[in-house]
Amino acid sequence: MTANETRTAMSQPWLHQHGREIQAFGTVRQFPLALSNETRMYSCQRLNRLLADTQILYAHYKKHHWLVRGHTFHQLHLLLDQHADEQLAVVDAVAERVQTLGGVAIGDPRHAAEITAIPRPPDGVEEVPAMLSRLLEEHEILLAEAHDAARRVAEQGDDGTNDLIVSDVIRLGEKQAWFLAEHLVDTPLVRAGG
Repeated sequence: MTANETRTAMSQPWLHQHGREIQAFGTVRQFPLALSNETRMYSCQRLNRLLADTQILYAHYKKHHWLVRGHTFHQLHLLLDQHADEQLAVVDAVAERVQTLGGVAIGDPRHAAEITAIPRPPDGVEEVPAMLSRLLEEHEILLAEAHDAARRVAEQGDDGTNDLIVSDVIRLGEKQAWFLAEHLVDTPLVRAGG
């Protein structure tokens, strides 16, 4: 083999590789975090449930962003996209916390769909108020899980996970629910009479 052929062969990617699983989902590695294995395991389980719900909520925001219609199209199209982007940031923060605790974050949307508490919407297009109402219901499901998880991880002494859930998941979810709810208030566009 010539020198050029050797360099070319060395720069060729190794395609179609398959390896063994080196950490199973539902396990935690030991990190020096001053948290017990049991605490980190519990926190990872709760975080992965929140992660699954957040991934699904993100996907539904994107779906409704694409499908919204009517006289408020532009405003809602932008708002739903903004909310989706904010949820995507939460997905990353929650996944990174799972990894920080030594766990394995849910990364496959099919896996997230298996464990989420958020119901599947119709495949087609719903009326805009139904879309917004569905997102509000999803926020409530996620927030109920987040409040319970925050309280329970705090009881176990996992202040970092508690802070993440309260600061990122709950506060953002409450704010987004407020914005959506205000779009469902039945207020006339203009007032009649003087």
